[in-house]
Amino acid sequence: MSEKEYFYITTTLPYINSEPHIGFAAEIIKADVIARYQRQQGKHVFFNTGTDEHGLKVYQKAQAEGLSVAEYCDKYSAKFKPLKEKLNLSYNKFIRTTDASHQAAVQEFWRRCFNQGDIYKKKYEVKYCVGCEMEKTDSELENGFCPLHPGQKLELIAEENYFFRFSKYQKQLLALYKQDNFIIPASRQKEINNFVASGLKDFSISRQREKMPHGVPVPNDDSQVVYVWFDALVNYISTLGWPQTESNFAKYWPAVQVCGKDNLRPQAAMWQAMLMSAGIKPSKQILVFGFLTNNGQKIGKSLGNTIDPYSLVEKYGSDALRYYLLAEISTFADGDYSEDKFITRYNADLANGLGNLVARVANLLEKNEIKTKLKPDLTFTDIKKTVTLFEKSMANYHFNEALQIIWEKISELNESLSTQAPWKLEDRAAIASVLIPLAQDIINLAYLLEPFIPLTAVKINTQFQMNQIKKGEALFPRLN
Repeated sequence: MSEKEYFYITTTLPYINSEPHIGFAAEIIKADVIARYQRQQGKHVFFNTGTDEHGLKVYQKAQAEGLSVAEYCDKYSAKFKPLKEKLNLSYNKFIRTTDASHQAAVQEFWRRCFNQGDIYKKKYEVKYCVGCEMEKTDSELENGFCPLHPGQKLELIAEENYFFRFSKYQKQLLALYKQDNFIIPASRQKEINNFVASGLKDFSISRQREKMPHGVPVPNDDSQVVYVWFDALVNYISTLGWPQTESNFAKYWPAVQVCGKDNLRPQAAMWQAMLMSAGIKPSKQILVFGFLTNNGQKIGKSLGNTIDPYSLVEKYGSDALRYYLLAEISTFADGDYSEDKFITRYNADLANGLGNLVARVANLLEKNEIKTKLKPDLTFTDIKKTVTLFEKSMANYHFNEALQIIWEKISELNESLSTQAPWKLEDRAAIASVLIPLAQDIINLAYLLEPFIPLTAVKINTQFQMNQIKKGEALFPRLN
């Protein structure tokens, strides 16, 4: 197959300094929708995620819990793996940055940048936010704190480390940002362009082992470990087997990367410059999602308002959670979770909308003993307009708009069923002439819904591809 038929998408790797939260669940669900949709287009898809397990805050957390770093990493990485089953994710690889193959790739990446003359050693002093694992200038602080981690004391680092010649790649980065849609939304591309255009400072890419022993050893210098960002970003290529299996890497790279807006600088500037230094193509595209709030409030452990995705799935099911996060919240803007909104949308869209339509049509087909053999057909006249609008929204990653288009069709079908009232007809052929086109629409919509609510799509497909369609259990029982 040709190279264009391969597609690679990766999430960021969440730090394992806490339990999985709904913000990361929203990110990985969006990535899963993209991966599933691309598979529907007939492409070979590689979907990557995992856990970021090095850095100062992981080391400090392990100490606080009285665990060895290895024990701590195993414990918390294991908390993220069940997301695959609970959220019904379709990723191919779960990488850990403590994997031996990843650490070897990091060291090879370091050597290539070093051989390019882009790594050097110097003494420096800096204010450091452990929460971000990034240096902070005074201009970036609010009341002396990182705005993303207010109240968290900054570390003062004064030591001799290795540095990466970030400043060398200013012009190449600015040229990269001239590509349309390299970063979506456009406001984020403009934001990073302005940051790079204002001038770049070389950044530290190592830490002294005696102060922070948890990290990938720097090649040829046992006194230093690799800085967590320089290490973690390399997972996007090490997960493909780079540098050992270049053929697999060549098929899938470059990647579409998804991240939160707080990750813009590492993903869109630091990583791209690192790739340029190592002689590797820049990323294909970067999708930058907004933040998720809880009833309008920033989510944080200190505020006591974190939301556990596992408990939501246990209570409502994975498809209901996926649907809310994709339909209620715009792909690239900040969004809000509230249980009241969740229940309202569940009842209106899933129970009364889709669930009601499927149950009514299936019940009437069974009651009237109408047999039919159906399969998805997106050329079906009645669905063509919906498919055209849907594909346009999907091309722009506007998932909430794509779902709105589908639900407008669901409302139209429910209204058509009520208007035509086949239960008032006595002739079976006349009843069938109403119900079979509606059933065809339903199975077509199930195909479009598969990337979003895959379990429900499978249920509908199974139910409506039977020779004799039966009512079955309610897809989404109403919530009181």
